[in-house]
Amino acid sequence: MNFQSISPIENYQFYLDLAFRRAREKGKQLRSKKLKGGSLEKSKHIELMKMQVIADTISSRMQKIIFSFPNLDELDEFYRRLLKLSLDYRQLKKSLGAVDWLRKRAFNMLKIYRSKLDKNRQFSRINAIKREFLGRISSMVRQVKDELDFLENARKIMKGFPTIKTSLKTAAIAGFPNVGKTTLLYKLSGSKADIKSYPFTTKGINVAYIGTGKQRIQLLDTPGTLDRFEKMNNIEKTAYLAIKYCADIIVYVFDLTEEYPIGKQAKLYEKLKRDFDEDILVYFSKSDIIGDFGDFKKKYRGYDNSYKLRQELLDRL
Repeated sequence: MNFQSISPIENYQFYLDLAFRRAREKGKQLRSKKLKGGSLEKSKHIELMKMQVIADTISSRMQKIIFSFPNLDELDEFYRRLLKLSLDYRQLKKSLGAVDWLRKRAFNMLKIYRSKLDKNRQFSRINAIKREFLGRISSMVRQVKDELDFLENARKIMKGFPTIKTSLKTAAIAGFPNVGKTTLLYKLSGSKADIKSYPFTTKGINVAYIGTGKQRIQLLDTPGTLDRFEKMNNIEKTAYLAIKYCADIIVYVFDLTEEYPIGKQAKLYEKLKRDFDEDILVYFSKSDIIGDFGDFKKKYRGYDNSYKLRQELLDRL
């Protein structure tokens, strides 16, 4: 799922200005042509065409907003949960519903005022009908002012969501910050992320891939310590949801140089085993620095060779 493609949403005045400007340009264009009929029929035709342009512009712009957002009812569980975590999900659905209401209502209003123009037999009434139409269209667009503002804010939040292919077999890399998760991602996939050497390096979920065709596997480098859910920040909660709803297997990274005490790392490992149903593979990072750690390696049956770990992932998934 890629949320970066959601189109920016402007404020309500932008759409009114755009529609009215296009209508004025249409009017100038028509007046420069030789139209058939008397003055009354010509004026009615020009105003009707301008109304058509306004309705088309408002409706098409609202439709573009709706189509650029994903269908909320068809989202995978991970993204549905992430949306509910990140913003007011009910307000999101309500706002999209309001935009769709405006899309339909613009054309309904056009039908009403087309009928009024068709029935009109007085030249002096044309401007009154036009002003009435413009007033009602303006009022309708203003009614969704707050919803448009909400959707633009939602778009900015959703733009930061990780692009995870929920249909692919997935391995999530977990562990304490700065233990070598992102480095392992690079070793497994060859996709190098921007790595900084300080805690909480990964500010989002890094995504990479190994294998091809049916053997293609998605790798997720998850940030944070995965504490109790209510104590996590939003980045850590996103990682938790990705492991829970996207991962088929977990790779837990131990750092035996003990930047974080081994006891705490082991405690987090046991917590992952309790919290998630997925199988867990263990990887020992920075093993070249430690040297001999045979007993620990035997206890957790882990890997210190990224190539062997890669082959194990391909075989299992």
